[in-house]
Amino acid sequence: MSKIQKTIARQQEKIAEGSYYEAHQQLRVVASRYVKQSNWDAALDVLYEGALSLLRANQGGSGGDLCLYFTDTLEKGQREPTSSDRGRVLALLRAFPAEEPTRKRFLGDALAWTAKHGDYDSGDPELHHVAGSLYAEESEPYEAERHLALGTKDSPETLARLEYEWYRQDESYTAATYAARAVFPYLMNSNLRAANKAYIIFTSRLSTSNKSLGVQDASSSTSDIRIYPSLPLLNFIGLLLLAAQRGGADVFRSLTKHYAVHIKDMTAWEDALAQIGELYFGIRIPKQGNPLFDMMGSMLFGGSGGGSSSSTAATKTRARKVEAAAPPQVDLD
Repeated sequence: MSKIQKTIARQQEKIAEGSYYEAHQQLRVVASRYVKQSNWDAALDVLYEGALSLLRANQGGSGGDLCLYFTDTLEKGQREPTSSDRGRVLALLRAFPAEEPTRKRFLGDALAWTAKHGDYDSGDPELHHVAGSLYAEESEPYEAERHLALGTKDSPETLARLEYEWYRQDESYTAATYAARAVFPYLMNSNLRAANKAYIIFTSRLSTSNKSLGVQDASSSTSDIRIYPSLPLLNFIGLLLLAAQRGGADVFRSLTKHYAVHIKDMTAWEDALAQIGELYFGIRIPKQGNPLFDMMGSMLFGGSGGGSSSSTAATKTRARKVEAAAPPQVDLD
């Protein structure tokens, strides 16, 4: 057994005995010594094993502190996001107690590290996916949305299922509002495939869970689409996805004009549709920062959103519904 392994084993014994403070302090001292020597591998080994042991012992504060030291050491060491280091970050993230406030800072630091030294400007997609999935499991939809929108090929399914479960808490006519929350982020991120996947999963669950919902299959020589006579805005989203594959400003203008009577009440969609019009149909608009992150902060994504995990159950229940206009009194097509 190496010197580092002996040090780790000794501190893990202290943690098992309940000597959390002592173990935490000694782990910091040992790691600091290795950092001063620029022995990044040894420092990271000590910090990772120590943080993981403390988190598993439900010592979120001490474990979280070592996690922050871990990401700080990754940055100081100018480490590239190898599969090994990313794997350790993901393991630490999963080990955090949901209510531990340090987790959010650790996640932010880890994403910043992967963005600076990796291949993705927004941070590692797998890290976004795991974070979004954790927030989804914890009923924190706003935080989940932000990360799943930047995740992996598995993220659209997770996001669509989250939005559908959230929709079930609301009125039946709001289906399109929640479908848009699953679809628009991917369109804004130029990920048409993910947008289509999210739409298909959401509408499939909608049809399966609502046997009385009227559905019509429409086919042409080039495409098939399901029409929901009672949910015109859901049809709009489906046709928008279809049109995005073909492009053409006239197509977009014709589609938005046809559904204008319904879209006019969805003021939260205005910025998103303007950006989609530019991205897919060449309809130029003035630039206003990063369109994806601008939309994340808009009404469509609940403002600052999220709420802390320490919020009361009543607060979470109130946050579950999304503002949506009541259906206009017109014939629906």
